[in-house]
Amino acid sequence: MYIQKIIDNSILEAFEFLFKQKPNHIELQQTKKEFEGDITLVVFPYVKQLKMNPKEIAEKIGNYLLQSKSVDSFNVVSGFLNLSIADNNYLDFFNSIKNDPKYGYSKSISNDAVMVEYSSPNTNKPLHLGHIRNNLLGYSISEIYKASGRKVYKTQIINDRGIHICKSMLAWLDFGNGDTPESTKTKGDKFVGEYYIKFDQEYKKQVKELIKSGSSEEDAKQNAPIQKRAKEMLLKWEAGDKETVSLWKKMNGWVYKGFEETYKNLGVDFDNYYYESDTYLLGKEFVSTGLKSGVFYKKEDGSVWCDLTDEGLDEKIVLRSDGTAVYMTQDIGTAVQRVKDFPDIGSMVYTVGNEQDYHFKVLFLILKKLGFSWSKNLFHLSYGMVDLPSGKMKSREGTVVDADDLMVEMTNTAKEISSDLGKLDGFSEKDKKQVYKTVGLGALKYYILKVDPKKRILFDPKESVDFQGNTASFIQYSYARIQSILNGINFDLSSEEYERDLEDKEKELIKYLDLFPGVINSAAENHNPALIANYTYDLVKIFNSFYQSLPILKSAFNDKKTFRVELSKLVGVTIKNSMSLLGIGVVDRM
Repeated sequence: MYIQKIIDNSILEAFEFLFKQKPNHIELQQTKKEFEGDITLVVFPYVKQLKMNPKEIAEKIGNYLLQSKSVDSFNVVSGFLNLSIADNNYLDFFNSIKNDPKYGYSKSISNDAVMVEYSSPNTNKPLHLGHIRNNLLGYSISEIYKASGRKVYKTQIINDRGIHICKSMLAWLDFGNGDTPESTKTKGDKFVGEYYIKFDQEYKKQVKELIKSGSSEEDAKQNAPIQKRAKEMLLKWEAGDKETVSLWKKMNGWVYKGFEETYKNLGVDFDNYYYESDTYLLGKEFVSTGLKSGVFYKKEDGSVWCDLTDEGLDEKIVLRSDGTAVYMTQDIGTAVQRVKDFPDIGSMVYTVGNEQDYHFKVLFLILKKLGFSWSKNLFHLSYGMVDLPSGKMKSREGTVVDADDLMVEMTNTAKEISSDLGKLDGFSEKDKKQVYKTVGLGALKYYILKVDPKKRILFDPKESVDFQGNTASFIQYSYARIQSILNGINFDLSSEEYERDLEDKEKELIKYLDLFPGVINSAAENHNPALIANYTYDLVKIFNSFYQSLPILKSAFNDKKTFRVELSKLVGVTIKNSMSLLGIGVVDRM
């Protein structure tokens, strides 16, 4: 924070001048509302160092800062020095950033890159509401990392193999009649997902028939003909059967095309992709290495395990008795492969739901035991489920909240509410459609991202599109208000630096703008986009108070007019920059 840094330096100078020594620590905090001041220096830590009482220390430092024009005034309350920052400090800061279109973003890039994994869908079904939270979190954290000065690789691992994939394939062979996404005019991922549901329906039907014929429920589940055929198909795929592999490639291709359409509409992207069909055998070599070093041990049946009981966890299998890999083996190999592919990776973030918390504890610990130095910089961005008022989702039963359908619903909700409020009267139909989409998707993204990732969310589409309160719509509307101010000027904005007395509302706004770079860094460190969202909301509230309290274009004084316009402009820039970190667009008119 620029202004705090100025005060830090001034206090350091005061110490060296007054006491001929450096302070052990400078602790500054926001002044409590019941006292006059902007920032407070905690003096108690210096009592022992200086062998003086706290009031005397505070008075000496306060007078020095007053004489050096770092502060306009000060007061002492017990061991606290409350400082009112001088207007020139606010203005110096404002003048230094007012023309920066990327204000808040770091100007330097770290040599250590971070890889952020998100989305990671299965190719047997379309993306749903849970995937939306995953994608929004992963994308937003990636953008926040970039803004904080990190090089970022966005990636996903696509689960394109396994029995669940074979179920869709088999159902299409049995019931598809040669239909394709093109012939049925169906989006590819939805087309394949329908056959996954069809498989489950047929499977349940066969299980019921077997139970009626005298089989136990467990035997019926194991021996249902369609289930046995799916297992046989998986074996054929693993053996490289040409016909099976060809079908697998064709149907996955349909799904990938559908996914890309969803990602585009959602506004997320990736730098590279990993596929489970390529990675599922990775990691077996590290099992051999770990056996030799004692990280793993082999049981009598030939299976390989890692004993983590000393670390408060349990024993974890890393290789089955038949020599086949498990998910843990695959994840070990994939992590190592990523570092090989991108040698500048210093850390990795896995965006995966909280049901996998234990898995990642084990994975990170095993990688540490295997001696990989980068293992200490692995993070599981764990998040809670997203619920709708209608209840829990089940993909096999076809009751999931489809991601594409939800985005359409959000656009329609934005249209309905905007129309009722008369927000877009006078807009062309083309412009209206663009605003509906920006507002609707913005509402969805903000509603999800303003909540701490660890918390579960009950998502209400109508509640999210509200032009009052902590919503994207409110923020977007405020941004549009700023653009209307800028469109209303009939004079050139000054390129000169300002020197004038500031109103309290002006200082409050500048002081809050000063926090933005620190909020970005904090959001990156804590893997929490909610810090950005809630900062933006507070900034907008402060701006609206400034807007209601002080005349801008109607000011009788030109220097005040131009200053307030430029201040409004910078607030607009900051809103746009902060919202872009959440993957949310803004509109110039509303």
